[in-house]
Amino acid sequence: MSTGSDVSRAVAPTGKLRVAIAISPAPGPFWAGRDAKTGQPRGVAVDLGRAMAEQLGAPEELVIFENSGAITDAAASGAWDVTFVPMDPERAKKLDFGPVYNIGESTFLVRAGAPIEKLEDVDKAGVKVVGVKDTTTIRATGAWLKNTKAVGVANVEAIMAQLKSGEADAFAMSREALSDLAKTLPGSHVLPGFFFQAKTATAVPKNKPASLAFVTAFIAEAKASGLIRKAFDDHGFGDQAVAP
Repeated sequence: MSTGSDVSRAVAPTGKLRVAIAISPAPGPFWAGRDAKTGQPRGVAVDLGRAMAEQLGAPEELVIFENSGAITDAAASGAWDVTFVPMDPERAKKLDFGPVYNIGESTFLVRAGAPIEKLEDVDKAGVKVVGVKDTTTIRATGAWLKNTKAVGVANVEAIMAQLKSGEADAFAMSREALSDLAKTLPGSHVLPGFFFQAKTATAVPKNKPASLAFVTAFIAEAKASGLIRKAFDDHGFGDQAVAP
Protein backbone atom coordinates (compact mmCIF):
# COMPACT_ATOMS: atom_id res chain seq x y z
CA MET A 1 0.00 0.00 0.00
CA SER A 2 1.45 3.34 -1.02
CA THR A 3 0.54 6.68 0.52
CA GLY A 4 0.81 10.22 -0.74
CA SER A 5 1.73 13.42 1.03
CA ASP A 6 -1.94 14.41 1.39
CA VAL A 7 -2.72 11.17 3.20
CA SER A 8 0.35 11.52 5.40
CA ARG A 9 -0.63 15.05 6.40
CA ALA A 10 -4.20 13.94 7.18
CA VAL A 11 -3.22 10.90 9.24
CA ALA A 12 -0.13 12.37 10.94
CA PRO A 13 -0.68 16.15 11.02
CA THR A 14 2.29 16.81 13.35
CA GLY A 15 4.72 15.09 10.99
CA LYS A 16 4.96 12.08 13.32
CA LEU A 17 2.52 9.18 13.60
CA ARG A 18 1.49 9.35 17.25
CA VAL A 19 0.56 5.83 18.35
CA ALA A 20 -1.38 5.57 21.61
CA ILE A 21 -0.43 2.54 23.72
CA ALA A 22 -0.92 1.32 27.28
CA ILE A 23 1.81 -0.52 29.16
CA SER A 24 1.29 -3.50 31.46
CA PRO A 25 3.54 -6.02 33.23
CA ALA A 26 1.64 -8.65 31.21
CA PRO A 27 1.67 -7.59 27.52
CA GLY A 28 -0.69 -8.96 24.88
CA PRO A 29 -2.16 -8.14 21.45
CA PHE A 30 -3.26 -4.79 22.94
CA TRP A 31 -1.07 -4.12 25.99
CA ALA A 32 2.58 -3.22 25.43
CA GLY A 33 5.44 -4.05 27.78
CA ARG A 34 8.93 -2.69 28.39
CA ASP A 35 12.18 -4.16 27.16
CA ALA A 36 14.01 -5.79 30.04
CA LYS A 37 17.35 -4.22 29.06
CA THR A 38 16.45 -0.79 27.69
CA GLY A 39 13.14 -0.08 29.41
CA GLN A 40 11.71 1.03 26.08
CA PRO A 41 8.13 0.08 25.12
CA ARG A 42 7.82 -3.05 23.02
CA GLY A 43 4.93 -5.17 21.80
CA VAL A 44 2.45 -5.90 19.05
CA ALA A 45 0.95 -2.40 19.01
CA VAL A 46 4.42 -0.83 18.93
CA ASP A 47 5.43 -2.95 15.92
CA LEU A 48 2.19 -2.33 14.03
CA GLY A 49 2.41 1.39 14.70
CA ARG A 50 5.99 1.47 13.44
CA ALA A 51 4.96 -0.31 10.25
CA MET A 52 2.12 2.17 9.76
CA ALA A 53 4.54 5.06 10.21
CA GLU A 54 6.93 3.58 7.65
CA GLN A 55 4.14 3.41 5.08
CA LEU A 56 3.33 7.05 5.74
CA GLY A 57 6.98 8.06 5.57
CA ALA A 58 6.78 9.50 9.09
CA PRO A 59 8.54 8.56 12.33
CA GLU A 60 6.57 6.73 15.02
CA GLU A 61 5.96 8.58 18.28
CA LEU A 62 4.57 6.51 21.14
CA VAL A 63 2.03 8.24 23.40
CA ILE A 64 1.73 6.24 26.60
CA PHE A 65 -1.46 5.98 28.68
CA GLU A 66 -2.36 4.03 31.81
CA ASN A 67 -5.07 1.94 30.15
CA SER A 68 -7.36 1.72 27.12
CA GLY A 69 -9.99 3.87 28.84
CA ALA A 70 -7.51 6.72 29.15
CA ILE A 71 -6.60 6.33 25.48
CA THR A 72 -10.28 6.55 24.56
CA ASP A 73 -10.91 9.60 26.74
CA ALA A 74 -8.00 11.44 25.11
CA ALA A 75 -9.23 10.83 21.55
CA ALA A 76 -10.98 14.17 21.18
CA SER A 77 -8.01 16.12 22.53
CA GLY A 78 -5.80 15.52 19.50
CA ALA A 79 -3.13 13.83 21.62
CA TRP A 80 -2.75 10.81 19.34
CA ASP A 81 -3.41 9.69 15.76
CA VAL A 82 -3.90 5.89 15.80
CA THR A 83 -4.26 3.17 18.39
CA PHE A 84 -5.01 -0.53 18.84
CA VAL A 85 -7.67 -1.31 21.49
CA PRO A 86 -10.49 -3.74 22.29
CA MET A 87 -13.73 -2.51 20.76
CA ASP A 88 -17.17 -2.14 22.33
CA PRO A 89 -20.27 0.04 21.79
CA GLU A 90 -19.34 2.49 24.56
CA ARG A 91 -15.88 3.06 23.10
CA ALA A 92 -17.35 3.46 19.60
CA LYS A 93 -18.93 6.73 20.77
CA LYS A 94 -15.45 8.28 20.78
CA LEU A 95 -13.47 6.15 18.31
CA ASP A 96 -13.91 4.85 14.78
CA PHE A 97 -12.68 1.27 14.40
CA GLY A 98 -10.85 -0.40 11.58
CA PRO A 99 -10.69 -4.21 11.22
CA VAL A 100 -10.40 -6.55 14.19
CA TYR A 101 -7.00 -8.29 14.23
CA ASN A 102 -7.34 -10.47 17.34
CA ILE A 103 -10.15 -12.17 19.27
CA GLY A 104 -9.10 -13.11 22.78
CA GLU A 105 -10.75 -14.87 25.71
CA SER A 106 -11.33 -13.05 28.99
CA THR A 107 -11.35 -15.02 32.23
CA PHE A 108 -10.21 -14.54 35.85
CA LEU A 109 -7.03 -14.76 37.87
CA VAL A 110 -7.94 -16.01 41.36
CA ARG A 111 -5.84 -15.26 44.42
CA ALA A 112 -4.45 -17.98 46.65
CA GLY A 113 -6.98 -19.24 49.17
CA ALA A 114 -10.11 -17.93 47.44
CA PRO A 115 -12.79 -20.68 47.11
CA ILE A 116 -13.13 -20.19 43.34
CA GLU A 117 -12.47 -23.07 40.94
CA LYS A 118 -14.80 -22.31 38.01
CA LEU A 119 -16.40 -19.29 36.39
CA GLU A 120 -19.69 -19.76 38.22
CA ASP A 121 -17.90 -19.44 41.56
CA VAL A 122 -16.94 -15.86 40.72
CA ASP A 123 -20.54 -14.72 40.44
CA LYS A 124 -21.44 -15.12 44.10
CA ALA A 125 -22.30 -12.56 46.74
CA GLY A 126 -19.24 -11.46 48.65
CA VAL A 127 -16.69 -12.26 45.93
CA LYS A 128 -14.52 -9.22 45.27
CA VAL A 129 -14.05 -8.89 41.50
CA VAL A 130 -11.74 -6.31 39.94
CA GLY A 131 -10.50 -5.24 36.52
CA VAL A 132 -8.75 -2.32 34.89
CA LYS A 133 -11.12 0.67 35.01
CA ASP A 134 -12.82 2.09 31.92
CA THR A 135 -11.91 -0.92 29.76
CA THR A 136 -13.98 -3.18 27.55
CA THR A 137 -13.22 -6.08 29.90
CA ILE A 138 -14.48 -4.34 33.06
CA ARG A 139 -17.68 -3.34 31.27
CA ALA A 140 -18.18 -6.90 30.02
CA THR A 141 -17.49 -8.24 33.51
CA GLY A 142 -20.10 -5.96 35.04
CA ALA A 143 -22.66 -7.10 32.49
CA TRP A 144 -21.85 -10.77 33.10
CA LEU A 145 -22.04 -10.68 36.89
CA LYS A 146 -25.48 -10.97 38.49
CA ASN A 147 -24.78 -11.59 42.18
CA THR A 148 -21.76 -9.39 42.84
CA LYS A 149 -20.15 -6.40 41.12
CA ALA A 150 -16.91 -5.58 39.35
CA VAL A 151 -14.76 -2.72 40.61
CA GLY A 152 -12.49 -0.79 38.26
CA VAL A 153 -8.90 -0.19 39.42
CA ALA A 154 -6.39 2.18 37.82
CA ASN A 155 -3.82 -0.32 36.58
CA VAL A 156 -2.56 -3.88 36.65
CA GLU A 157 0.06 -3.19 39.32
CA ALA A 158 -2.57 -1.92 41.77
CA ILE A 159 -4.79 -4.91 41.06
CA MET A 160 -2.00 -7.39 41.69
CA ALA A 161 -1.33 -5.69 45.03
CA GLN A 162 -5.00 -6.12 45.94
CA LEU A 163 -4.93 -9.81 45.06
CA LYS A 164 -1.77 -10.30 47.11
CA SER A 165 -3.26 -8.58 50.16
CA GLY A 166 -6.63 -10.32 49.87
CA GLU A 167 -8.47 -7.08 49.15
CA ALA A 168 -9.60 -8.61 45.83
CA ASP A 169 -10.46 -12.21 44.96
CA ALA A 170 -10.66 -12.38 41.15
CA PHE A 171 -9.10 -10.27 38.39
CA ALA A 172 -10.82 -10.10 34.99
CA MET A 173 -8.51 -9.80 31.98
CA SER A 174 -7.35 -11.62 28.86
CA ARG A 175 -6.18 -15.19 29.34
CA GLU A 176 -2.70 -14.68 27.89
CA ALA A 177 -2.02 -11.74 30.21
CA LEU A 178 -3.36 -13.54 33.29
CA SER A 179 -1.29 -16.63 32.56
CA ASP A 180 1.87 -14.52 32.81
CA LEU A 181 0.67 -12.64 35.88
CA ALA A 182 -0.16 -15.89 37.69
CA LYS A 183 3.54 -16.76 37.65
CA THR A 184 4.22 -13.71 39.84
CA LEU A 185 1.50 -14.46 42.41
CA PRO A 186 2.19 -17.70 44.35
CA GLY A 187 -0.84 -19.91 44.85
CA SER A 188 -2.98 -18.11 42.27
CA HIS A 189 -4.62 -19.79 39.30
CA VAL A 190 -6.36 -18.85 36.04
CA LEU A 191 -9.90 -20.18 35.59
CA PRO A 192 -10.72 -22.44 32.63
CA GLY A 193 -13.27 -21.22 30.11
CA PHE A 194 -14.15 -17.61 29.38
CA PHE A 195 -16.98 -15.17 30.02
CA PHE A 196 -16.23 -12.76 27.16
CA GLN A 197 -14.38 -12.62 23.85
CA ALA A 198 -12.54 -9.33 23.37
CA LYS A 199 -12.10 -8.08 19.81
CA THR A 200 -8.99 -5.94 19.43
CA ALA A 201 -8.87 -3.59 16.47
CA THR A 202 -7.07 -0.58 15.11
CA ALA A 203 -8.87 2.71 15.83
CA VAL A 204 -8.71 6.44 15.19
CA PRO A 205 -10.47 9.42 16.79
CA LYS A 206 -14.01 10.08 15.55
CA ASN A 207 -14.67 11.77 12.23
CA LYS A 208 -11.28 11.31 10.59
CA PRO A 209 -12.22 9.50 7.36
CA ALA A 210 -8.75 9.64 5.79
CA SER A 211 -7.21 8.10 8.91
CA LEU A 212 -9.88 5.40 9.07
CA ALA A 213 -9.39 4.50 5.42
CA PHE A 214 -5.63 4.29 5.92
CA VAL A 215 -5.72 2.04 9.01
CA THR A 216 -8.42 -0.15 7.45
CA ALA A 217 -6.29 -0.78 4.36
CA PHE A 218 -3.17 -1.24 6.49
CA ILE A 219 -4.68 -3.99 8.67
CA ALA A 220 -6.10 -5.81 5.65
CA GLU A 221 -2.67 -5.81 4.02
CA ALA A 222 -0.91 -6.71 7.29
CA LYS A 223 -3.11 -9.78 7.65
CA ALA A 224 -2.48 -10.87 4.07
CA SER A 225 1.29 -10.31 4.23
CA GLY A 226 1.76 -12.11 7.55
CA LEU A 227 2.92 -8.95 9.35
CA ILE A 228 0.42 -9.36 12.19
CA ARG A 229 1.25 -13.05 12.53
CA LYS A 230 4.93 -12.14 12.77
CA ALA A 231 4.24 -9.50 15.42
CA PHE A 232 2.34 -12.04 17.52
CA ASP A 233 5.12 -14.62 17.16
CA ASP A 234 7.91 -12.13 17.85
CA HIS A 235 6.35 -11.18 21.17
CA GLY A 236 5.52 -14.66 22.40
CA PHE A 237 1.90 -14.94 21.32
CA GLY A 238 2.24 -17.89 18.99
CA ASP A 239 -0.98 -19.37 20.36
CA GLN A 240 -2.98 -16.26 19.44
CA ALA A 241 -4.91 -16.38 16.17
CA VAL A 242 -5.04 -13.48 13.76
CA ALA A 243 -8.70 -12.61 13.27
CA PRO A 244 -9.98 -13.47 9.77
